[in-house]
Formats: sequence, C-alpha cells, structure tokens
Amino acid sequence: MTIAQLKYLLAVAKHLNFTKASQQCHVTQPTLSMQIQKLEDELGVIIFDRARKPIKITEIGKKIIEQAKIIVNESGRINDLVQQEKGYIGGAYKLGIIPTIVPTLLPMFLKTFLKKYPEVQLEVVEISTEQMIEAIMEGKIDAGIAATPLEEPKIEEKVLYFEPFVGFIPETHRLFQKKELDEQDLDVKDILLLDEGHCFRDNILNICRMLSTEPKQFDLKIGNFDALIKMSKEGLGMTLLPYLQTEDLCDKDKKYLRNFKKPEPAREVSLIHSKDLFKKNITNALYKTIKGIVKGAIEFYDVRIISPLPPKKS
Repeated sequence: MTIAQLKYLLAVAKHLNFTKASQQCHVTQPTLSMQIQKLEDELGVIIFDRARKPIKITEIGKKIIEQAKIIVNESGRINDLVQQEKGYIGGAYKLGIIPTIVPTLLPMFLKTFLKKYPEVQLEVVEISTEQMIEAIMEGKIDAGIAATPLEEPKIEEKVLYFEPFVGFIPETHRLFQKKELDEQDLDVKDILLLDEGHCFRDNILNICRMLSTEPKQFDLKIGNFDALIKMSKEGLGMTLLPYLQTEDLCDKDKKYLRNFKKPEPAREVSLIHSKDLFKKNITNALYKTIKGIVKGAIEFYDVRIISPLPPKKS
C-alpha cells in the first residue's frame, strides 16, 4: 500500500469515474485502474463496484476511504514540519473566502502578500462558510476567512477585525430622517436580505432578534450587495451593509448611510484553520499581512459582536 495508491483511491471516490480521476492525478487511466486493483488485491476486498454506472463505493470501501483521507492528510505533515523548521514560506496554499468578504478584503491584501512572499502559490476560492468548514476538515483548503465565532471545536479562529453594520436607507423609508439607528428600530419585514446560505443574512436576522411571522409582499433571491443597494434605492426597503462595502459607494449614495448607536452591531472576521494546522508558516504570514493592512483601514472597538450562525427557532 502506498500514499500514491491512496490518492488515486480518493480521486476515484470523488469523481466516481476512473477517467476523471486519472486526469486529476495526472496519470493514464490504465495506470490508475491497475494501482486501484493492486490495492484491492492486497486488502482482499472490493472498494468500488465497477458493475454499476456510475461506479458505486462498497460499504467496506466507504470505511477505507475515510481512513485514506486521514492517512493522506497526515502524510503531508512530514514536509510541513521540515519547512517550518527551516522557516521557509512558500509552496501551494489554498485559501477560501466567503462571498460577502471577497470584494472588499481581497483587493486590500492580495498584492502586498504576493509581493512579500513570492514563493507562495496562492489559490483563492469563493466559498460558503458551511462548505469552508468541511473543506478545511477534509484538507481540501488550508485556511479560510469567514465571519465568526463558529462554535466549531476542531476549528481555530484568529480574529482579523471587527466590521460594523451600516444602514442603507432610501428617502421613502420611515427611518431616513434618523441620524443614528438603534437596533430596536429594525423590522425584518422591510429589510432587504441576501439569499439564504449567506451568513451575513443570519447576522442581520440575529440583530433583529426574531423572524417575523408575517409574509413579505415579495421575496428576493439575491447574492450580492450591489443588487440590494439598487433595490433599496427603488424604494423597496432598507438594507444593511458591512462597513468596508460602504467605502466604495459614490458620494451621492453615501447620503443614504446611517450608523448605529454605540456599541455598534458588528461582525467578527477571522482567519480560520484546523487546530491540526498544516503550513503554519504561510498561515501566520497571511494573518500578519492582513492584520497589518486592515488595522489602518478599519479600527472599531466599541462594538457588539453579532453571531453569524442561523437564528435559533423558539
């Protein structure tokens, strides 16, 4: 049994297709099939039922695959330990970022980080918080940037900054004349929200403390702030934006912004990774780079952290 065979095994389990798995592993399909067959012969079990289309993983195969994930991930530790000992900052590194943070934070640090650490091959993927946690646990990504706290026992969170929520209120809205917002002013019925699956939506629902039982006249399935802003300006309701998103608004639109009374409701944004940390040197370098950049752009201390987790139903 070899690490290479286990990697082939995981590729087939992912795609349920030998051709696609061989392409992922950069080997010929016959080579990959032969190595999987050798592994099955060595273990004396059938891992993949090839008679099914698509192929099906056997019950014993499922158990073997779960163990293979652990072994492959742990095998990467040896090289990681050596690189840490040498103080080397380089190599492949995959970072996940949630959609509501990508457009504002990524441009702030990416160029600086790549210039400072030219030997890091950084891959950035936009991903939901739920998918991010799973990908970190399975070793598919090295770290992520997400709204926290997440209450995940196997995830470590390194806080980067606190980002207040800012009201965007059109002239026709009942709160437009207010200079400062109070959380008690909010009514979820007239707030335009991102689509389900975005933790920022859950942040806002947690500020409102409860879900309205009254049906809305219309329901939106929108995944970006620009669309919410346009809908709000049409008089369809107010919305809430993260502070950094408001920095890019034109002066004409900034007249619609309203801050909250202190302590301002805010989201906590952190660099998260498995407590069994791989590639520690790159992770620490990334954290220090982002922390140093945002410190000058967003310093808020008198805030109340709002949970990004879905509101608990009473």
